[in-house]
Amino acid sequence: MNSTRAKIFISSVQKELAQDRREIKAFIENDPLLRRFFTVFLFEDLPAGDRRADDVYLAEVDRCDIYLGLFGNNYGFEDTEGLSPTELEFNRATVQGKIRFVFVKGNVDKDRHPKMKALISKAGSQLIRKRFNDIVELKAAVYASLVEHLEACGAIQSRSFEERPCTDATIRDLNKQAVVDFVRLARFERQFPLPEKAPLSDILTHLHLLREGQPTNAALLLFGRDPQGFLPSAEVRCMHFHGTEIQRPVPFYRIFKGTVFGQVDMAVDFVMSKLNRSVGTRTESSQAPVIYEIPPEVIREAIVNAVVHRDYTSAGAVQVSVFADRVEVWNPGVLPPPLTTESLRHPHGSIPRNHRLCEALFLARYIEKYGTGTLMMIRESLARNLPEPDFIQRGGEFTSTVWRDWLTPKVLAAFNLNERQMKALEHVKVHGRITNADYQRVIGCPQRTATRDLNELTQKGIIELEGKGRGAQYRLLKKRAMNAPIAPFEAK
Repeated sequence: MNSTRAKIFISSVQKELAQDRREIKAFIENDPLLRRFFTVFLFEDLPAGDRRADDVYLAEVDRCDIYLGLFGNNYGFEDTEGLSPTELEFNRATVQGKIRFVFVKGNVDKDRHPKMKALISKAGSQLIRKRFNDIVELKAAVYASLVEHLEACGAIQSRSFEERPCTDATIRDLNKQAVVDFVRLARFERQFPLPEKAPLSDILTHLHLLREGQPTNAALLLFGRDPQGFLPSAEVRCMHFHGTEIQRPVPFYRIFKGTVFGQVDMAVDFVMSKLNRSVGTRTESSQAPVIYEIPPEVIREAIVNAVVHRDYTSAGAVQVSVFADRVEVWNPGVLPPPLTTESLRHPHGSIPRNHRLCEALFLARYIEKYGTGTLMMIRESLARNLPEPDFIQRGGEFTSTVWRDWLTPKVLAAFNLNERQMKALEHVKVHGRITNADYQRVIGCPQRTATRDLNELTQKGIIELEGKGRGAQYRLLKKRAMNAPIAPFEAK
């Protein structure tokens, strides 16, 4: 967190929950711990002015760091579109990516306004709601949420998420056979010292996966029978888009749950099934070898990194997107200092976010411990005449992009192509080829323009002509032509 105090915006129907709003504000700003880190905004504390009320409260949502919603029975005043200030504030906080906490008053919903029921349901589909019956329960719930937030962002020191005992979980929630299989593999791969027949508690203790006899979050992620029953956001969402941009609805979508080992294996299989591949001859080996356009180890490294180094306190899941020209792997969480996206391109040490997960995956030879993974991704991509992967840190998110061809956006920008040519190249990336007639149809231009544009793309070494006459078609060059420009990020 910043050295300045974070601003909390309290949202509710003011008249119904006026007392609760006031008491929570006073509680936060008088608590010895919370007042060090937070200040609270209440709309009713603003002096009179000539600005529209909805402009003011939405602007304050934009300026806040944390949205704290108190939902009761009433929905509140509705604007011309039928939305109350409470719902508008929740929507704005969601769009702005604010930290959100929602507390619902009462355990019975039958007396609530229908639109408030719908709002509570919508919030529940995005985050964990907490219920309270009186101000004492509300203060306890708010305190627990804010302290957990402070722990998650490192403002106060406590056990890391993976080291904490998993609430309500027992050893019976772990898959004993999965632990035995892991020990067998770890003994073969890394000379793990304990035997397969060692007591389950001894193995878990050796791996630091028990706290006072209770399995930790890391234990559930590694060996749980149903990890998502305790950690619902611990999943990998895989999507396949036929073009180069995100589209709705997603043409092909899979969600992989289970342990982190299973998530990695299933996500890698998903990506590899969508990539182009060629089959060699048996003269090369006893079995005909399969060669993928992107080396499997590069895809595996990107996905393993996302699963192992993600922020498990986030409600976000790991996302893997396969496009016509690239594979993007996204995870919530930031690079730990002093690592930067640039330092990932050079020799660097390994600084794991989740030490226990990393240790287990190291023992199973899913990863190494030397910070060599990103260097391998770069080396193997270049060996296949592919661009170097991109590593991007944006806000609290990290993305690895592995390119399927050399025509990245930065390379294309250096060619100074017109809009027609850019649109045509998107078509070629999706369909593999384009004819003069296709160009005319897709772009909506006369034959003379299509011929001129295609000739220019050919001369620049982006596409090549195959065939003659009516059978003539253009395909992307698989390798960079000698006259192709070098984008700044690829210059050595």
